[in-house]
Amino acid sequence: MCCASQLSGTRQVIGLGRVREIAASVALALVVTMSAATPGLAQVPTPAASPTPTPSPTPTSITYDRSVGNSALDLGSNFLERLGNQASNGFNRTFRTNPGGGGASASTEDPRYRTWFEGYGMSVRTDAQGDFVGDKRKTVGGVAGFGARVAPGVNLGFSVDQSHTDVDVPLALQSATLDLTQIGVNGSVDKGPWTWAFAAVHGFGKVRSSRDTGLGFANAGYHAAVDGALTEISYYWTKDQMRVVPKGALEYVRATSAAFQESGGLDPLNVGSTALSRARILIGAEIGRYFIIDQKILDLSAYGKFVDNFHQDLGSIQVSLGAQNIVVPGIGESRYGADAGASASLSLTSVARLYVNYDGKFRNELTSHQGTVGFEYKW
Repeated sequence: MCCASQLSGTRQVIGLGRVREIAASVALALVVTMSAATPGLAQVPTPAASPTPTPSPTPTSITYDRSVGNSALDLGSNFLERLGNQASNGFNRTFRTNPGGGGASASTEDPRYRTWFEGYGMSVRTDAQGDFVGDKRKTVGGVAGFGARVAPGVNLGFSVDQSHTDVDVPLALQSATLDLTQIGVNGSVDKGPWTWAFAAVHGFGKVRSSRDTGLGFANAGYHAAVDGALTEISYYWTKDQMRVVPKGALEYVRATSAAFQESGGLDPLNVGSTALSRARILIGAEIGRYFIIDQKILDLSAYGKFVDNFHQDLGSIQVSLGAQNIVVPGIGESRYGADAGASASLSLTSVARLYVNYDGKFRNELTSHQGTVGFEYKW
């Protein structure tokens, strides 16, 4: 009995050991099978690191270049209109046909030379348009001119305008300067109460720009140019010391800038050349009156014009960063607008006078104010 009991216990122990071995074998097989079907963490291959994408330029990256293009266009227009005003201004017309003032005979007219010098300041604000975030521009400049009456009723002039413009685009953290030299010619032909006047300009300048990239400034320097022409017809109506001068003018201006590459900062850009142009009609009138005070002549006048920008080619700018590039459209004025201004002139003698002018331009997205102080001398 003792031997039988011991044998039974031994078999139970052996049976339990066998079950454990089988269970261990099954568990091992399951682990191997699962490992083969689903790789473990140690067997999962590490994914290859994706290349860092090249940043793409944005339309706001070169906001300053669009502002500079419009600055050149506006400066060309302003110079043209001042030249046209020199040729057809009612005060000048009065003293071309009535040089002595106060009823002097037109027969006293004789050929004369004249020279003039002007200093001016201008402030321009352009509102946001689409992806253009708006800008502020300030210009200071000076003009020197020479004119001659080459025949009765026929006048020619030549002048040079030198200006410096600061462009600020605060919302885009960008700025630029434009130093522009313009050469202009103007002339007029008087026929009875009618005057036909013309003006043409050519300008060339240097642009310096700065763009905050967050990791330094991207800077650039490039050239800009402007060309334009204006023709104007006016009718001079006078009664005693008052005058009304209706005017109509046609103006065309084209501005260009060269291609350039920024340097410095994070991701400097390559920017293509651009060209923009504008043609417009200006219709309005000048009203003026002069007073004789202590043998000096004080002349006061004001004008208003309706403006129709019937053609605007805003141009486009190609901007590249590595293999990425975009084309950015230009900006322009509203089609319709108004110009207005006033002038005061004091003739110190029969050959010398001082004058001050105010000129304003009012558009839906643009407002401009300009003040001018000048001196004219005849001999």
